[in-house]
Amino acid sequence: MCYFIKCIETVEACLNDAKMEKSSVNEVILVGGSTRIPKVQCMLQERFAGKEMCKSVNPDKAVAYGAVAMAAKLSGDSDNRFRDLLLLDVTPLSLGVEAIGEIW
Repeated sequence: MCYFIKCIETVEACLNDAKMEKSSVNEVILVGGSTRIPKVQCMLQERFAGKEMCKSVNPDKAVAYGAVAMAAKLSGDSDNRFRDLLLLDVTPLSLGVEAIGEIW
């Protein structure tokens, strides 16, 4: 199966898990390396009825900041910047990587 289609299936699964309709999404912010691929951007724009994708966020920094925030919360970090942080709409950990028969 085409990797581009798998990307869109992941988006659909996230919307389904969140019990959200595409029409209720106000803004699509592109983060992560794959979002730089023009084909991915085009497919997402088509999937969200021509809605312009937000590209103002640095995709690599967004992933790094998210990882730091998640790690701080999971480790129980008492830093004031993370103490009252509530993480919502975090991609479920069920999106894993499989390499040579082992899921990470």
